[in-house]
Amino acid sequence: MTHSDATHPEQDQSPRGGPGGDRPERAPLDREALRRALVAPAGPLARLDVVESTGSTNTDAAAAASADPSAWPDLSVLATDFQSAGRGRLERVWQAPPRSSLAVSILFRPAAADARALPAAAYGWLSMLCALALAESLEETAGIRATLKWPNDVLAGGRKVAGVLAQLVPAGDAPAVVVGSGVNVSLGRDELPVPTATSLLVEGASTTDTTRLLEAYLRAAARIYRDFVADGGDAEAGLRDRVAARMSTLGAPVRAELPGGAVLEGTAVALGADGALAIRAADGTVTEVRAGDVAHLRRADGTYA
Repeated sequence: MTHSDATHPEQDQSPRGGPGGDRPERAPLDREALRRALVAPAGPLARLDVVESTGSTNTDAAAAASADPSAWPDLSVLATDFQSAGRGRLERVWQAPPRSSLAVSILFRPAAADARALPAAAYGWLSMLCALALAESLEETAGIRATLKWPNDVLAGGRKVAGVLAQLVPAGDAPAVVVGSGVNVSLGRDELPVPTATSLLVEGASTTDTTRLLEAYLRAAARIYRDFVADGGDAEAGLRDRVAARMSTLGAPVRAELPGGAVLEGTAVALGADGALAIRAADGTVTEVRAGDVAHLRRADGTYA
């Protein structure tokens, strides 16, 4: 998510730009309430660290899990409401004003959790699993109709309200993946980095309480993940249908820009067994593309969604 015109924390934070011209108070995350609600044995998480600020939750969680795997078991989480050096696909950088956004990374180590190694294709679904959990929890908690844009964006009103990024983690014998999500919560219109971005505030959310939003997301992600592991990582057991039903990309004419300048145009028709996007060209040829293969994916008419 690189945006060279991203707002910096030292800039004016006076209320302006949201619906009605005002922004809600940007309260900090309530770390103790979150831990009481979410950490085992009462909650679904093994570990939850909430920090005041960090450069990147993904970078920090991956480094900590690599250095001490036993201290970062399956479903460990690192979260903040101020990330100063967040990173998206293709090394894009994004920084928002303090307490205006959420950045959260979940560490998944399914083999350690279930004593079974999931098939390799299952790991390609973890970022979409988190995007689905985020979209569903935003709808339930904030009243926002959220859809998915392949491979890793959550949209509201046809614009990006959140992004999701997964990376492999060398953390002991069990394969591990950290999935980071960044959500634009109380950014006003003047604070949004690009015209294709939006925030919960701009979209008229019923709440911008980051503590409530984070708890709802983590509960949803843990619930969907536990079902996915119980199904042996088989997306055909239900996850793929749930993701597809919420994905605005499917059925749309799209243009995929590939490495080396190649372009693939056609209609997005399906999700593959590993989460790849199947695109049917005008001549009927169907090609699957994966997130790592695509520099940009847009609708053929140039719109974002």
